Amino acid sequence: MLTAIPCAIYRGGTSKGLFFLKQHLPADPAARNQLLLALMGSPDERQIDGLGGAHPLTSKVAVVSTSSHPAADIEYLFLQVKVDKAEVSDSQNCGNMLAAVAPFALEQGLVAAQDPYTDVRIHMLNTNTFAVARVETPAGNVSYQGEARIDGVPGSAAPVLLDFQDIEGSSCGALFP
Repeated sequence: MLTAIPCAIYRGGTSKGLFFLKQHLPADPAARNQLLLALMGSPDERQIDGLGGAHPLTSKVAVVSTSSHPAADIEYLFLQVKVDKAEVSDSQNCGNMLAAVAPFALEQGLVAAQDPYTDVRIHMLNTNTFAVARVETPAGNVSYQGEARIDGVPGSAAPVLLDFQDIEGSSCGALFP
């Protein structure tokens, strides 16, 4: 039996992946990971039977929810779905996907959009750190059109500016390894 699960597909930086509201996924991490593997079509190096793009840059997941932390509007959990293995990892952040988290949260109504831009305070759960994303929101609507370009990505789009807050040592224990 098939079950409908709302999701969106966003490109952030040089990555692309599936975006979910936390409440739409199983609370149990093992059940969640099994579902994500099936949705991406992993393990299969081509991910033919799924939404993955057969490359680590296109087999990513963002899980987003409102935050109870006073320093954040939303929480973001990044999950890397392996292409050729039945494995889902939460051992790192992904700044590329982070760039799409705020537009997703705005579109989902988790944060009220302002005019002409909206700052979204994000708690990155993978490393328990914070970032602020500035999104262009003229007239309270997310703008996707713009002149910002990224090497290796065709076309242009509206910029999303990221300000990382006190992240020194969050992954390796010090500013420099």
